[in-house]
Amino acid sequence: MAKEEEIEVDGLIKEALPGAKFRVELKQGGHVIIAYLSGKMRKHFIKIVPGDTVKVALSPYDLNQGRIIFRER
Repeated sequence: MAKEEEIEVDGLIKEALPGAKFRVELKQGGHVIIAYLSGKMRKHFIKIVPGDTVKVALSPYDLNQGRIIFRER
């Protein structure tokens, strides 16, 4: 059985939460989800602040939480 593909969407950081988690508003539909930083972003000390535009990877099984994989410049 093949592994399900991730859904990549753009979003806007609304609020920083404890534990490197963020409240992100998605551009498509305006849904608000909880997202955490990916391992590579933590490894390279990439900082995220409210107001940043990010790319979020969502699992097709749970669309309420995601992983931040890229910060737009």
